[in-house]
Order: sequence, then C-alpha cells, then structure tokens
Amino acid sequence: MERGGGGRTPLPLPRGQCRWRWPRRPGGERAALQEPGESPDDAASARLLASCPAAAAATAASPPAASPSAASPSPPSLALFLLAAAAVAASLLPTGDGQNLVTEDVTVVEGEVATISCRVKNSDDSVIQLLNPNRQTIYFRDFRPLKDSRFQLVNFSSSELRVSLTNVSISDEGRYFCQLYTDPPQEYYMTITVLVPPRNLRIESQKETAMEGEEIELNCTAMASRPATTIRWFKGSKELSGKTEVEQWSDMYTVTSQLSLKVKREDDGVPVICQVDHPAVKDLQTKYYLDVMYKPEVQVLQNSPAQPLTREGDLLDLLCQVKGKPEPVDVTWLRVDDEMPQHIIVSGSNLHIESLNKSDNGTYRCEASNEVGTSFSDYILYVYDSRAGEESAITAVDHAVIGGVVAVVVFAMLCLLIILGRYFARHKGTYFTHEAKGADDAADADTAIINAEGGQNNSEEKKEYFI
Repeated sequence: MERGGGGRTPLPLPRGQCRWRWPRRPGGERAALQEPGESPDDAASARLLASCPAAAAATAASPPAASPSAASPSPPSLALFLLAAAAVAASLLPTGDGQNLVTEDVTVVEGEVATISCRVKNSDDSVIQLLNPNRQTIYFRDFRPLKDSRFQLVNFSSSELRVSLTNVSISDEGRYFCQLYTDPPQEYYMTITVLVPPRNLRIESQKETAMEGEEIELNCTAMASRPATTIRWFKGSKELSGKTEVEQWSDMYTVTSQLSLKVKREDDGVPVICQVDHPAVKDLQTKYYLDVMYKPEVQVLQNSPAQPLTREGDLLDLLCQVKGKPEPVDVTWLRVDDEMPQHIIVSGSNLHIESLNKSDNGTYRCEASNEVGTSFSDYILYVYDSRAGEESAITAVDHAVIGGVVAVVVFAMLCLLIILGRYFARHKGTYFTHEAKGADDAADADTAIINAEGGQNNSEEKKEYFI
C-alpha cells in the first residue's frame, strides 16, 4: 500500500495555543519577513510574538537584554528568541490524563488490524484530532489529511473518533495522540505495541543417527520474533530442560535452546518436541524423531515339542528370534560344550533335530551381530527317557484316586457321628422297675426292701414305667 508523508493540517487554534509558520521564498527556502534595516532574527521574533499571544506574554514578562552600545537601538537578543520558542513548545506538551479524554493501549500482531479510539466523556462537541507518533494529523474530525490509506475511519461522533490501521508493521509502533480542542486544550496518548511471531522454527542435530548410550545435542532456533520467545522441550509427555541463548538484532530477537540427551534403544523413533511460547502465536512446535542404533536382542523359542519335557525320539525345533538396528545379518548356532552333532539341521535362525537322543544333551547358543555389537542367548537341552512322562502321569493319577477315596471315607464317618449324636440326644430318660417300687416312700433301707418284696406278690402291679 502507498504510504504518504502527510502533515499537520492548519487549524484555527484555541486560546493559548500557538502555530509558528515560516514564509517561504520563491526558491522554496524558509525565510522570515523582515523590514529594511531589520535582522532576520528580529523579523522572526516579531512574527512569532504577533502570531502567538503566549509568546508575547512571555516576552513582555522578561526584562530587556543589556545593550552593548547606548547609541545603537537594542534589537531582541537570541536568548529572548529561545524563550519565546520555549513558550510555544510548552503550550504543545501532552497534558497527561485529560479530564474528558479516554484512550486504551493497543497490542496487535504484525500484519493484522489495530483499532485506535479517542473517546470523550461529557462531550461538549469540541473538535477531536488524532496524531501519529511523528505528530502528523491522521484525522481531524472525520477528515483524513494523511495520505496513508491504511488508516480508515470506523466511527466519528461528538464523543468518539475511532480509526482502524490495517497491515500493521513494526514502524507503526509508538505513541498516538488524541487532542481535544477545549479551553484549555487537552491531549492524551495511547501506545501501539506490535508483536512479531517467530519464524523458521527448526531443530538441528550434530548427528543424524546416534548409538545406544550416546549423548546427543539438539538445537532449536526461533528466529526474528518480538518480544523474545520462550522455548520448551518435550520427549513424549515428559518435559526436559535446555540451555537458552538470546540474540538481539535491531528490534528483533533470535532465541536458541540447546538440549543434551542420552539416548537408549527405547528412544528409537520417539519424537522430541520443541515448543514455543509467544503472545503472538499459539501451539507453535516442531518435532525431531530420534534415530538410535543398538546391538541385537536375542531370544530362543521352542516351537516343538509343545510340552516343555523333551524325551528320546521326540522332534525338537528351535527358533532364534533377533531384533536390532540395523537389522542383524549374521545369525549363527553353535554348541557351547561340544561340537555340533551331524544329524542336527541348522537353517538360518532355525535349529532342527529330527529324533532326540541322550547324546544331544548340552547347551546350544544362538548368536547375532550387527554394526553396533554382538549378543547371544543359550538353550539348555536335557533328553529324558521315552516313558518318563508317562510314568509320572500314571503315578499322578494313582495318587489322585487314593486321595479321593480317603476323602469320601472321612466324610461318611463324620456324617454317621452327627446322626448318632442327634438320636441319643432325643431318646434319653429314667426307667423304674418293680424292684424299685416303693423305695421312694420307705423311711429307711430295710423298709424299702420289705416293701419291694411285698410288692412281688401282686403280679398285676409288676409293671415298667417309662417317663
């Protein structure tokens, strides 16, 4: 977009505010109008005093300078001229927090749109003016003297002047002034802050491939940001700490973070994440996938027979399972304690014995190697008699049967004891015979015997009683 220089528009100034305008000669040079016999400084001072009451008042209040010669007239001195200029500048200084003006600071990302607002409380229809950091008039009421078309009027009323600035760049940052033409004039400023997100976020490593147990260094760089970014490291979900260095160039910052990491075989293929925290951007990150080389992992698996017990005559099939990076290319079988029997067949990672016998007993080793190193795994073979498994199975069955019979007998005895106990508890009592009849009514033992004998004569009374 075209961006013009613009300038401050001549305005009818309120009381107490001054404008100093220099006339120009036909050639374009600034020159003070002067009378014949009058110096340029005298002419400039006279025009300043005539156009600015504040400067005139300051001049009237100051004592005249001492003249070097009484015979010559005393022109205004350079000090008097500077004093008048200071009075003009003082009338244009910001007045701080205006009683009626309200503004807000603006933070915007580079390339986006900033909205500048000058609001007036208790408006009395005074003129509102907006100036850029160079104090050029952007808008006077609803008129835009500045040729920069990126500034567009959003709203204008007696209580607000709102302007949008599109495609914001760093050069637009600074203080923007709101002026309210009251008596006395009021001025207040707002600040536009431009944020620049980091560019070219990348991770670099000194080595593309690392060995297991080796320490590597990763560097994450976030270039040309404003303000400086904060870099965080993650490996999986775990956060790691790095060493950060910040470089400033002009108004931009380049941040580099260095991470030292000792890698393991489990880290192969794991992403290391460099994440940037910056107010101008969210969720900005880049990933680096670790490439770790490690020596082989070796494991021997028994495919046949299905049961762990190996007997004479059985078929034995072993598989050597290997994993490494790079992929192991050299896989070998050997017998540790003796030479490999001739009837054993080795094919790559497989070892095959068609019919086992006791001469095959021993330790068999699978060994694998790659560029990183060599690893192995051992299988100890012991061949049992052909019926070793069956005898043990029969013995196990006999023991199970005997145990079951004993358990049934014990259970039956317990049940019988419980039934007898309940029967005797329900049929207990006292039995009275003929011999005991009358014993309770006898006064002594002899009388009881006589009563008992006498009772035997009466057969009808000889009865048993059950209570």
